[in-house]
Amino acid sequence: MEAMTPFTAPVVDELTVRVVVDSRYERFLPKASHPRVHIEHIGRIPGRPLTTFAAEWGLSLHLSSVQAGAKAQYVLDFGYTPEIINRNFELLDIDPAAINGLILSHGHRDHFGGLDGFVRQHRGRMRHDLALYVGGETIFREKWIKEGGETLLWGAVDRGALQAQDVASVCCQAPRALEGAFTSGYIERTSFEEVTGGSWVEDDHYSEAERKGKLVRDQHPDEHATCYIVKGRGLVVISSCGHAGIVNTVRSAMAAANVDKVHAVIGGFHLGLARPEYLQHSLRELEALNPDVIVPMHCTGEPFIALLRSRMPDKVVYSNVGSRFTFGA
Repeated sequence: MEAMTPFTAPVVDELTVRVVVDSRYERFLPKASHPRVHIEHIGRIPGRPLTTFAAEWGLSLHLSSVQAGAKAQYVLDFGYTPEIINRNFELLDIDPAAINGLILSHGHRDHFGGLDGFVRQHRGRMRHDLALYVGGETIFREKWIKEGGETLLWGAVDRGALQAQDVASVCCQAPRALEGAFTSGYIERTSFEEVTGGSWVEDDHYSEAERKGKLVRDQHPDEHATCYIVKGRGLVVISSCGHAGIVNTVRSAMAAANVDKVHAVIGGFHLGLARPEYLQHSLRELEALNPDVIVPMHCTGEPFIALLRSRMPDKVVYSNVGSRFTFGA
């Protein structure tokens, strides 16, 4: 674990978020516009008439910012399988040599599953001092899921494979400034929200001999958000899954950066299985935060997306694999 550095949230002139992996791809989306974000959807891939993007359950985003003429790029999360992220990454013509670093939001396979294969595919063209930024050491512990009465091992991020590829692991338990971006650090649980998610971990309160087979629900202490402050616009919070709650996530980012204005909330909100009354409470709290733009993705859930479109139609932006959203242009 690397020592923490003093935190000052950087400010960028422009931020572009590109969807590399998500669970939907619609080739015939109409052109879209919004007064607070520039939207580009891709249908037919230019120069590649015989192929298409692929979608899967999972998420990966390419983040690119400009700050006083200096550019910085990150890959946030890596989808479920290396085949999909590598395919889409190549079709989007993203240059591996321009990537400043890698970020992993939390230790679920639909976010780290493609990591090892992605690094193996592109490491030779990437910077020599490449690092993976994670939210804490617990991201490397094994996870289990329960399906059909069975408890199944879901795996863990392979630290040894990263080291073999000369990728450093940097833990960001506290807010940490990157080049243009910053991580939220630990997401405080201060709202009404429940910690959600279907993974299980070993109970650390038992001894090594006792805890075999004793599993508890994962509280996701290593989950963190990736954030930007866009000059003249405000805070952009990217919540890859939001297991700790989307409201908690945004509030933690606001407190870390000491910023009151939320410009955009992007990513997974983990509300797909939430109760109707819980969705209504989440909606009210998100309305109170009053972001200019909301881009729901991945595990947000269709019921909540429908509520957002009904109550805040001027704020919600449709997302698609290959879509590019530019803030501050």
